Amino acid sequence: MDMHFIRRGEGKPLLLIHGIGGSSRSWELMIDGLAEAGRQVVAVDLPGHGNTPPLPGEVSISTLADAVTSFLENHNLLGIDAVGSSMGARLVLELARRGGVLGAVVALNPGGFWKGWEKPFFYYSVASSKRLLQLLEPVLPALTESPVGRSLLLSQFSAHPWNLSSKLVLEELRSMATSPSFDELLFNLAYGEEQKGTPRGTLSAPLVIGWGKQDRVCFPPQASRAQALFPDASLHWFARCGHFPQWDSPEEAVQLVLTVTSGINYEPLLSAEMNKPVTTRNWAALLGIGLAAAVGGYLLVRPKVG
Repeated sequence: MDMHFIRRGEGKPLLLIHGIGGSSRSWELMIDGLAEAGRQVVAVDLPGHGNTPPLPGEVSISTLADAVTSFLENHNLLGIDAVGSSMGARLVLELARRGGVLGAVVALNPGGFWKGWEKPFFYYSVASSKRLLQLLEPVLPALTESPVGRSLLLSQFSAHPWNLSSKLVLEELRSMATSPSFDELLFNLAYGEEQKGTPRGTLSAPLVIGWGKQDRVCFPPQASRAQALFPDASLHWFARCGHFPQWDSPEEAVQLVLTVTSGINYEPLLSAEMNKPVTTRNWAALLGIGLAAAVGGYLLVRPKVG
């Protein structure tokens, strides 16, 4: 099975893998910067996302990893450097663990390191968001045109969604609402097989895990769990950033990727900004998450008509 992808730029290839419900367009704010820096960017639509049809069987991190490996083999791209976001970040961690598939890896806010109450919070908040988007689909263009609308719709995912373009937000939300693989994949991410790690000293290429300090999907304390499973990894904190650094801090994310994949020794950024406490009293975020949970939760449990 092949996957739809976009290719931009010339030079050493670089693979970009989006998160659940996303597509290759999720990287819109980073692609040009990476290409202009001399990388040939290959951004894929995973099976069941964007313009790629779903897998015929089970949809999980394991089967998606198999599909990506097959894609790389078919296009003579084994050993390619890679960047993943959210579910895609967990996917590149899994491919790095398998060995021989990827080169240098940057995993941005990987999912899969939840514990206890964090699992149902992740599952039900995100599932509710999708149900709410389906309900609002006829008015999404109008809502995404408004900074207030973007803030309410994406408050769980971005630290400052009002700054995002209406086009990017509308495309991302529609992709999330229409992905045929979303529901099964979301459940498997939360309650399926847990991510395995790698022993210290076994990775042959650089690995950096990036995390937004204002992530409301994969909370920042989960970063230490990811690093414990991948002890060869370095950890990079994005100071004023939510779940998607490619949206909230695209320039910093581009520089991080170029540094890690160029062979330059990565040194974690330690600054006064990094050490500032992060406030969680963002009323737009709380209202947006609460609205999605309340309305989407009702839609999840209400009886279906017909």
